[in-house]
Amino acid sequence: MTILGRYLSREILSATLMVLGGFLVLFGFFDLFEELENIVRGGYRVLDAFIGVVLAMPSHVYELMPIAVLIGGIWALANLAQQAEFTAMRAAGLGRARALRELLGLGLACVAFTALVGEAVAPFTERWGQSLRLGAMGASVNSEFRSGIWVKDTVKSADGSPARLRFVNVGQVNPDGTIGTLRVYEFDPEFHLRSLLRAQSGRYDVAGRWILNDVVEMQMDVRIPSGSPNNPVAQESLGDRVIPPDSELASRSTTAQKTWDSGLDPKIVGVLLVQPERMAALDLLRYVRHLHANRQQAGRYEIALWKKVMYPFACLVMLVLALPFGYLQVRTGGMALKVFSGIMMGVAFHFLNGLSAHLGLLNTWPAFVAALAPGAFTLVLALGLLSWVDRVR
Repeated sequence: MTILGRYLSREILSATLMVLGGFLVLFGFFDLFEELENIVRGGYRVLDAFIGVVLAMPSHVYELMPIAVLIGGIWALANLAQQAEFTAMRAAGLGRARALRELLGLGLACVAFTALVGEAVAPFTERWGQSLRLGAMGASVNSEFRSGIWVKDTVKSADGSPARLRFVNVGQVNPDGTIGTLRVYEFDPEFHLRSLLRAQSGRYDVAGRWILNDVVEMQMDVRIPSGSPNNPVAQESLGDRVIPPDSELASRSTTAQKTWDSGLDPKIVGVLLVQPERMAALDLLRYVRHLHANRQQAGRYEIALWKKVMYPFACLVMLVLALPFGYLQVRTGGMALKVFSGIMMGVAFHFLNGLSAHLGLLNTWPAFVAALAPGAFTLVLALGLLSWVDRVR
């Protein structure tokens, strides 16, 4: 990077950090007001509210970074143009192509920083904040259904073919990772109900198994062998009635503690604690694979996964979009108008990004198309503006 490139990058970066800091203060103020509603409910202290606001900051940094780059870039470039510094740079040979090359390093640095925050920091602090909030309030997490969340789990045989199908209902997910009110409905490949299991609580041990407490299990495939009409199971279940040979009966058993093997683990069950858009890409990929393995709809999570991959590159696109404002002369618009235009474009990009995800989900678009469309449209707009200012200047 040349001296000119370092100077431009320093000016834009300082303006970006100033804008980002202002946004974080504003959003933190709004978050604090929302946290105050929890304080009224009792059991939630003011200190807990401030901790919750701080832990939400990395998520805001990830979401606001492209908009901050856009507004900060417009501010810095418009300020350089107002002081005739950018005009001198252009006279020294700073054309469009060279300006893009000089700012490429800053754009890639912003992309890397946004990706790092979105993958390594924001999901962790978001989950931690949710856990602290729920623990302080003495609550657990419930899904949109009053019965809890429903997850499909497939038990495969040695050759990899589905042997049993499970529909797992988790009534609640506690902040410490334990679960409550677990129900498991197990079917054979022909969808005949074979067993019911209910547990009051459960936890995941280090061996990769669930330890369930207060378990009541009912088996539907207990067969009475031929010539054994007085089988103890039959006497317990049917009393003195005579049962035909090879009949199927239901047996009920109660266990204080039971080990339950399942492909589900706390990372999958804990999807409730963090919104898909704020999960790490690796967690999203793992959950999408789980949904595909169980032949379930994964559209929302696929779109969220592709957005996690593509969103950091929006910083680079926003930097390109800010560059035309440096070529506009002061007489074509004052500093306030340029910054206001940047804010409006940033807000429009934010809404377009969300709208594209919803439209993609409703119209069953390919996930990468729904995630790529806002950035591609903005990049075309930025290159078009660059071409336009080059003609009118």
